[in-house]
Parts: sequence; structure tokens; C-alpha cells
Amino acid sequence: MTIDHLVYGAPDVDAAIDKLEALLGVRATPGGKHPSAGTHNALLSLGDETYLEIIGPDPAQDPPKDRERPFGLDHLDRPKLVTWALASNDIEGLVARARRMGYDPGDPQPMSRDLPEGGKLSWTLTRAREPFGDGLVPFLIDWGDTPHPAKNAPGGCRLVRLRGEHPNAPAVIDALLALDTIDVSVIPGPEPRLVAIIETPDGEVELE
Repeated sequence: MTIDHLVYGAPDVDAAIDKLEALLGVRATPGGKHPSAGTHNALLSLGDETYLEIIGPDPAQDPPKDRERPFGLDHLDRPKLVTWALASNDIEGLVARARRMGYDPGDPQPMSRDLPEGGKLSWTLTRAREPFGDGLVPFLIDWGDTPHPAKNAPGGCRLVRLRGEHPNAPAVIDALLALDTIDVSVIPGPEPRLVAIIETPDGEVELE
């Protein structure tokens, strides 16, 4: 299992694309729309099967009537890394393992988004009933037979490592171990914080 993608939430996706281009030296391209969530995104590759997703409210869609947009997007006042996704080709098995170890990542559920050029991209992911870890504990994702989005996203950057801070670091670490991952190092800190170290054409930068 590896880091599949980082989720960078933004009140305004277009403004976040501009900001990240200035920081990383690569411009993300539109990924598509999520009709059931009222969001849209843009993507930037961070490796062969790792990418950065910039996601925010879609001005062309009404917000969902029965729930808030995902990742706390309705409450963001600035763009930030909000969470990350862990790749798995056996989500059912990994969910069962995590539950045996005391952490429930949620049931796997099918998802999709409409592509800008037409067509649809489909995948399976988990969504915890009670989100834990303030974004430091990942959700699980399986692309199945769908080509990985990193393959067609603009390249030039690479994820070096992911680290975090949390007031209850031991509990976050236990949840990560239940998911059989050590892909993010977590230390105690006064506030939840997720930081990605990214290699860019102009050297390493930190994104949070």
C-alpha cells in the first residue's frame, strides 16, 4: 500500500491552482466534477501513482441538500492540505483488519466523477462514519481497472515524504498501524498539521 493522493482543499479551486503553480512550478489541470458532492477538482502528478488533488466547491453546481461537501470544504477560509488517501487493491480485507485492531475506516463505497472531455472515472473508497485524526488518518481508495489519474496529470513534481503533528499523536499512530501504513510520520503538536515535502523543478518545498 502506498500514498495514492493528497487532498488540498480550497474555497476557490482556480485561485488555488494559481497559488500552487507559483509554489511548485507546475500548473494543475482540471480533473472533473463530482455531481453528487457539488465539487470539482484539478490534478497534479507527484509520481507514477501519486498525485495532488485540488478540490473545492463547484460554482456551477448547487451544494448537496442533505449534507455538507466533503473534507470540510464548506468551512475552509484558506486552501490547505486536508487529508490523504491510501491505495489498496483489497479494501474489504484492509477494512476488516483495521476493525479487528480497533479502528473503523468506514464501509467501501463506489464513487465517480465526470471528466472534462466527457466520460466518467470510477473508483471505490472508504468514508469513516466518525472522521478521526483531523485529516492525518487516510481514507482508502481502489481504482480497480480505471487508469490511475496520476498517469495523465501534469508532471515535474515528486512527493518526498508526508509528516504530521497532532495533540493526540499516539491515537493517530494506532489508527495508522491498524491500516498497515507508516507512510506518514506523526509527532505530538499543539494543533493538527499535515505537511507534504515535495520535490519541484526548483528544489524541495513544503506544502500544508
